[in-house]
Amino acid sequence: MIKFSKEEIERLTRKIQLYFNDELDQEIGQFPAQFLLEFFSEEIGPYYYNRGLMDAQEVLESRLNEALYELEKPIKD
Repeated sequence: MIKFSKEEIERLTRKIQLYFNDELDQEIGQFPAQFLLEFFSEEIGPYYYNRGLMDAQEVLESRLNEALYELEKPIKD
């Protein structure tokens, strides 16, 4: 599970409450919003985390390939 600081939890909970109010025209309390945040952190969060790791791996592999190419020495025939 992704761990957030107390301040981050408060900020994210508020964002959930605002989303429900603005987009769904529904009120949601602090505890239900926190439970929803916990659900997404546990069940959905790993997908985003893993995607971030895959994206970082692609960037690192690309940079490594470029760096290795630059290190190659020309071969004279």
